[in-house]
Amino acid sequence: MSSTKLLIPSYIQMLRSLSGWLDKAQKQIPVAEAEALLLARLASDMYPLSTQVRFACLQAQEAIFRLKGEPIPETLEQVANEGQNAAEKPGSILDAQTRIDEALLVLDKLGPDALDAGAERSITLELPNGMIFDLTGEQYARDWALPQFYFHLITAYGILRNQGIDLGKADYVPHMFTYLRPGSMPQSQ
Repeated sequence: MSSTKLLIPSYIQMLRSLSGWLDKAQKQIPVAEAEALLLARLASDMYPLSTQVRFACLQAQEAIFRLKGEPIPETLEQVANEGQNAAEKPGSILDAQTRIDEALLVLDKLGPDALDAGAERSITLELPNGMIFDLTGEQYARDWALPQFYFHLITAYGILRNQGIDLGKADYVPHMFTYLRPGSMPQSQ
């Protein structure tokens, strides 16, 4: 499977799910409490929800530029900085939704094989703690880009669930209903 066919639909589907979770949170609790969710964490040494949303958006877009061999744009550096400082400036649910919408716009513009030429590209991944990884584009997509994206996504889901937002498996993978065999949906009791 090509990098484009693996990454882009996954990113788009799951960012839409993330947006839906935030919508659901806003509908289930008062506005002030919904905004306070952005500071919620699963553990004291983890980033808050506001960071998890920003980093999921960052991971989805950063992979595009790395696999295409293009420099990371300043706008993504801004998203990274917002994420790093989200405990002090979490923003609003609207801000989080805006970041998701911006990421979706970038992803929606990509052609059907936009990232495929990057499979053999040499990618150097330098982490803020000084660790440096040397990977091919394929290794980067499989072993870093996708796992990192899902880490931030599932952490956001976990925070929302932990804070009492009523989410379930259908909220996590609503895109699966596209494949539902007619007549196989369980009937409510």
